[in-house]
Amino acid sequence: MNSLTEENYLKALFSLADDKGEVGVNELSKRLDIKMPTVNSMMKKLAEKKLVFYESYKPLRLTDKGRREAGLIIRKHRLTEMFLVEKMGFGWEEVHEIAEQVEHIQSAAFFDKMDVLLGYPKVDPHGSPIPDKNGKLVWRQYQKLSQSKAGETLVLAAVLDSTTEFLTYLNSRELRLGLKIKIKAVEPFDGSMTVSYGKHTALVLSSTVTERLLVEPAGT
Repeated sequence: MNSLTEENYLKALFSLADDKGEVGVNELSKRLDIKMPTVNSMMKKLAEKKLVFYESYKPLRLTDKGRREAGLIIRKHRLTEMFLVEKMGFGWEEVHEIAEQVEHIQSAAFFDKMDVLLGYPKVDPHGSPIPDKNGKLVWRQYQKLSQSKAGETLVLAAVLDSTTEFLTYLNSRELRLGLKIKIKAVEPFDGSMTVSYGKHTALVLSSTVTERLLVEPAGT
């Protein structure tokens, strides 16, 4: 059994990993806001548990065991977020901090029951994939709204930014997952888009927003 602190390190390593599965110690230190010597000390501890490959002055990598355990922590977090939204009526902007606490509950049966009650969801309220019971995570291929062109009709599938501030902004614009969005125009100068959806016929979204919205073609 890993401690709460160890689980937070594993989750951070999982989310920061590049295409090679590697994470720099400095990058991890910045993400967790923890000093480098403390991070190095924890990496040695996790290496002893066979959770991390650790060598001085080299990038960090999760072992297969570490990746599985990190995936299971993320599974608990995202199932909790979905349960809070679907069964308890929380807004998608309210659930992250609560899930941060609940994800450290050790009972697998607790989360398996949550999964059953939810009908085995594949994604969380923000469109992020939920790892399976073995900690395996399968990403779907989405594109950023910012990469789309005028005339396209797309479905909002996920968000890259799940901060309270950004989700509250999306709420204020009535933007939600599953919504069909038609791109009416793209401004060449700054990449801002004029879009239509629902009762909105000509809403302008900045590139800051469209960079954070993931979409897929309507009808897929």
